[in-house]
Amino acid sequence: MNKHITFQWIGFGGFYINTITNKKILIDPWIKNNPVCPESIKNIQDIDYIFITHAHRDHAEDIIWLSEQTKATIVAGWELAFILEKKGVKNILPINKGGTRKLDNISITAVHADHSGAYVDGDSILYGGEPMGYVIKFEDGLVVYHAGDTNIFSDMTLIKELYKPTIALLPIGDVYTMSPYEAAKAVELLDVEEVIPTHFGVFDFLTGKPCELVTFLASYKKVHVHDISPGEIITL
Repeated sequence: MNKHITFQWIGFGGFYINTITNKKILIDPWIKNNPVCPESIKNIQDIDYIFITHAHRDHAEDIIWLSEQTKATIVAGWELAFILEKKGVKNILPINKGGTRKLDNISITAVHADHSGAYVDGDSILYGGEPMGYVIKFEDGLVVYHAGDTNIFSDMTLIKELYKPTIALLPIGDVYTMSPYEAAKAVELLDVEEVIPTHFGVFDFLTGKPCELVTFLASYKKVHVHDISPGEIITL
């Protein structure tokens, strides 16, 4: 048994997680066309679960070959799960907002995200269902909120009240998600103790920076904002 849970940022919204019981999880794993994906992830085979927040390329593009390579159990929204099943993906568990899946001693609950969710299929765009965030309760009781790609929304207060996460993985890049300005307010609504920023810095147009989030949080309570780089591992 591991003493800690580790989170490795693989760029954009993607994380590789190793839990205290050595369960290996990928969240939103964009790998093949991701310019900052760590080499250690590119041929990964030992994965138990893959969680997908929505259907965009930088979240779901690699799921078909990852399914074949890892045989992982995959959790995705109902519409995206339907598309992927039609393309031959096995071991997929559909979920919808408010629903919870229990996987060994880990639970994952789908919550709202304010974004879009089209699936690109060749030259066509398919309806991939509404985007989601996930609240994950790990074996030791740690509750982590992965917001997916989202703007701030007022019902983040309900996520706080219902699930009580202590750590939030929040996008800050701007353009396609909220910026550090909105993310700071999201932190206030969620009342979390730690923030791991996501979806920033890989391309020039993703301009938000962790240091800007720290600045906007200066008048709020002390929150630990991780100044993370692609490939970096955070131990919780």
